[in-house]
Amino acid sequence: MAAYPNCPKCNSEYTYEDGTNFVCPECAHEWSTDVTEQEADTLIVKDAHGNLLADGDSVTIIKDLKVKGSSSTLKIGTKVKSIRLVEGDHNIDCKIDGFGAMKLKSEFVKKA
Repeated sequence: MAAYPNCPKCNSEYTYEDGTNFVCPECAHEWSTDVTEQEADTLIVKDAHGNLLADGDSVTIIKDLKVKGSSSTLKIGTKVKSIRLVEGDHNIDCKIDGFGAMKLKSEFVKKA
């Protein structure tokens, strides 16, 4: 059995090939089997609710987060503007007003 790529829209593993396209039966998304180098190099980061994040987006923290090496915490509902996506475990670089530069995991934010 051939291994098909997961759906780029909903990340479903049940994709199938239809001619020159891949099709996702769960969200009905279709995409070409021809993947350009630019598409292969793009970083896909999703928030806690599955929304795609992009550079410059604003997000909101959905859980109180303890900051290692500090006695402060980032409170739920804190708004973060102009995020930058990076590779790695903590995939969001940002500046938080009143706190400073920070790296966050996308699983603890939602798109605003």
